[in-house]
Amino acid sequence: MAGITLLDGGLGQEIHRRSNAPAHPLWSVKVMMDAPEIVVGAHRDFIEAGADVICINSYAATPSRLERDGDADEFDAAQRRALELAHQAVREAGASAQVAGCLPPLVASYRTEVSKPYEASRDEYRRIVASQREGVDLFIIETMSILAEALAAIDAAKEQAKPIYLSLTISDDGESTLRSGEPLAEALDAVAARGVDGILLNCSLPEAITKAMPLLARTGVRFGAYANGFTSVEALAPGTTVDRLEARSDLGPDAYADHAFHWLDQGATILGGCCEVSPAHIRKLHERLQDAGVPRTGL
Repeated sequence: MAGITLLDGGLGQEIHRRSNAPAHPLWSVKVMMDAPEIVVGAHRDFIEAGADVICINSYAATPSRLERDGDADEFDAAQRRALELAHQAVREAGASAQVAGCLPPLVASYRTEVSKPYEASRDEYRRIVASQREGVDLFIIETMSILAEALAAIDAAKEQAKPIYLSLTISDDGESTLRSGEPLAEALDAVAARGVDGILLNCSLPEAITKAMPLLARTGVRFGAYANGFTSVEALAPGTTVDRLEARSDLGPDAYADHAFHWLDQGATILGGCCEVSPAHIRKLHERLQDAGVPRTGL
């Protein structure tokens, strides 16, 4: 059996949950600037739960989001802080976890009508890559809802020499389309042709991911998934806050691990969790993988 990599879980939601502050459009980045110890604790708990890879807490720290919801001049400080806190958590955990850079949607999650054209997106991603590349082992391009933005992120990341993993978010209706409506099969062909090191699905219902998983298996590229635990993401509009969304009540650690093992059975070798997937979920998945004798590897 091929080695499995276990990612962390829903870092942003975990940080938000641990904070007593009101929800903010900058989400966990706002918490990070005000209470960095919360971020270190969340990272450390995911590592101690068994994660082989943690992603830095910079999802909302894009130039576009900071300009709209905060202070554009805070970009460099936010990126630097996210890197520092991730590495601090690895040291405190005494582990060998890899640290992944984060290339998220530039303007908003899920809402493709506000995404930027390819060239503008690529230029903004170049700036993010430059701010992270010295402090990360790899890049994860995540929650890509529209192909043009995904390709822009890949092309910017490929200008440096670190591994690149691309993760798409799909509609929750089981029709295997990106949230833009573009067919997933066509998007997978396009990103695989760019030469990424792995392709994943994330921040979608686990049931929708399971249905789409055979399409990933056909790419010939290492693949995997990390689902969210929301009932729906439809209420989250650009500039609004995550308290509009509701967590599922039927997706505890055992239930989530059951979904992940379906992906494993279909050939996935990268597993993890997205929003509402906690350290307890990752620990259960880690334990299930150990009990099954599944070998582990990094990205």
